[in-house]
Order: sequence, then C-alpha cells, then structure tokens
Amino acid sequence: MTGTHPDRAGGRDPGIIAVLGAFVLNGALLGSWAPRVPGLGAQIGADEGALGLSLLGASVGMIAASILAGRLCAAFGARVVMTVSGIAGSAMLPALGLARSPATLGLLLIVLGAMVGVMDVAMNVAGVTATRRTGRAIMPLFHAAFSFGTLAGSVGAAVAAGQGWAPSRHFVIVAVICGGVTVGIARWIPVEELLRVPAESGRAGRAPFRRPVLWLLGGVALCASIAEGATADWSALFGVQERGFSEATGALIYSCFSITMACTRLCGEAIQRRWGAPRMLIGGAAIGGLGLATGVMAPSPALTFTGFAVAGIGLAYASPVVMELSGAAGRRADGSGGEREVAFATTLAYSGFLLGPPMVGGVAELTSLPVALGAVAVLVLLIGPLTLAAGTFRRRELSSAEESA
Repeated sequence: MTGTHPDRAGGRDPGIIAVLGAFVLNGALLGSWAPRVPGLGAQIGADEGALGLSLLGASVGMIAASILAGRLCAAFGARVVMTVSGIAGSAMLPALGLARSPATLGLLLIVLGAMVGVMDVAMNVAGVTATRRTGRAIMPLFHAAFSFGTLAGSVGAAVAAGQGWAPSRHFVIVAVICGGVTVGIARWIPVEELLRVPAESGRAGRAPFRRPVLWLLGGVALCASIAEGATADWSALFGVQERGFSEATGALIYSCFSITMACTRLCGEAIQRRWGAPRMLIGGAAIGGLGLATGVMAPSPALTFTGFAVAGIGLAYASPVVMELSGAAGRRADGSGGEREVAFATTLAYSGFLLGPPMVGGVAELTSLPVALGAVAVLVLLIGPLTLAAGTFRRRELSSAEESA
C-alpha cells in the first residue's frame, strides 16, 4: 500500500513532507514566472496596457479552474489531481518562453493559471487530510512552505535575469526541477481512504454556495487576499510616492510583509493549539488592520516598514485556517470530504487577488493612495465579525444535524 500511515504523526511523516513539498512547488511555480514579466514583455513587444491584459490570463485561469478542482479531487483523489496538475503546470512554464504575441501569452497564462489553481486546491485538500490524520494543526506550516517556495522562485528568477538568461532557458530549468520533484513526492500524498476517524457532523452534503458558513469563511479569505494583493501591487509605489523612498527601498516594503508572514506561519501549530482557530483569525485581523493602518498613516519611514511587517504577522493565519475550517465544514460521516468546500474558499480567495489591486487603484484615483490602502486596513478588520458570524452558523448546522439524527 502506498501513501502515508496513520501511526506516523511526527514531523518525519512522509505524508507531511510530501504535502510541504507540494506547497513549495506551487509557490516556486508562481514565484518563478512573475518576476520575469519584464523579459516576457520585451519578448512579445507589448506595451504596458497589452501586457497587463495578458497577465490577467493567469488570474482568470486560476479562478475558473478552482471552481472545478473540488469535484476533481472528490472524483479522483487529491493525490492524482495534484500530480497531474503539478506536472502539467511545470510543462506549461517553458511554453511561456515561446510566446511571441500578447494574445499567445495570455492564452498560455490561462492554462498555466488553471494548472496552478487546480494544484492549489488539491494540495490544500491533501493538507486538510494530513491535519485530520495526525490530529495536528499544521495548515499554517503548509502555507509557510508556500511562502518560502515563492521566495525561492523569485530569488531564482532574479539570479537568472541577472545572468542574462532568456525566460525560455530559465523556465526549462525550473520545469525540470518542479516536474521531477512532483513525480518524486506523488506516492506519499495523503489519501482519504486511510482515514478512519469520527465524523464531524453538519450539512456536509449541501452545495457550498447554499451554506452561509462557507460564504462567511470565504469572506475571510477574500478580505485577506485583497489585503495581500494590494500590498504586493501597491506598497512599493506607496513608499516611492508618499515616503520618498527609492524604487529599490520601496520594494523592500513587500519583502518585509512577506517574510514576517512566512515566519509567523511556522509558529501556527503551537498558537492554534493554545488559542484555537477563531481567536487566531480575530486576533490576527486586529493585528493586521492596525499594522496596515500604521504603515499607511505614520509619517516615519521606520513605522512604515514596521506597520507593513506587522500586517504580515496579522494576516499570516487567515488563509490556512480558513482552508482547515472549510474542510471541517465538509467532513462526511466516514471522516472524508471537504474537497468542494476547500475549492469554494479558494475561489473566493483568488477573486480577491484578482479584484483587490484594481479596486485599490480605482479608489486611489478618486482620492489618494493612502486613503485607498487605509480602506484595505478597514476591510481587514472585518475578518473578526465574519469569523464570529461563521462560528454562529456552524453551531446552528451542528445543532440542526444533532436534532435530526
């Protein structure tokens, strides 16, 4: 029998290591191509407007594919779906280096985004399986692996660009590495058939869009992803325009945000064991909103960096905890399930990454960039009430299930 074993709950569990590897790979794929956008733009001879439309393809592909990914995982298992999408995504990467027009690049990015999106859902489903099997709150650790994978991919892209490598040459090397690692870890990805745990009852059979608890949890993911996307796309410009930083110094703002987020996720298991998932989300929202507001409003350069770094700490647990809670809300009587619910939350999160940056740009155009980013800070604070409301609806579902049993 391949796969993981129920008695291996420690840190050397090959299933946990395999899921960590999947998260690293997903982050590395994203982190490898995004920094090469200037080279891709020069390759296809596109202006900023045409290039921007092409880049929308990745987000469109992610959102469209994530809607179907839950059903694919339920039908074929997260292991198969993650392996196929990981290999296909790796294979698609070199194709970007062959694009010679904005339309071709956009179509290729739709396919690559779809593969990355399907892999994202599959690895989160596998992560939920690992948490159930081991009884450990390790979703934040998996998402930390994604953050470090993104960092590794971006560093590799910077080195490749610095050496003057064409995107095609760089992408072939990344594809070979990521495809090979995907094949190597595939057999250890946890599968639901190995679970024999008590059920967490509820309305797991209902379609996700009919359940208020999933809309509320998805709202948490949406708010967090809008804040992450806004920070990624606008923090450097904010530093240059509003604080007088150089372009290089302004770019470090997002680096501070990303590093504190990744490092905070490493501590997630201990914090969740002590405080519980709802308190993590509520407390994180308060910390994240305060940090982002400080970074935007405080005139001191030091406080700007500190504020965005604190925002990374506050937002670190939103995505992994939402995925864990969404999976729990879809748990069936045999201890399996949650694929559609995780996909639903992932789709809303991707929507935030797609819609957030242009929304901030629109508000900034009407008012100012500090006001727009301040509005994002207020949005982060909404995570607290959304979490409380989700808990209320979940308790009602469980109570209703007990009464009908």
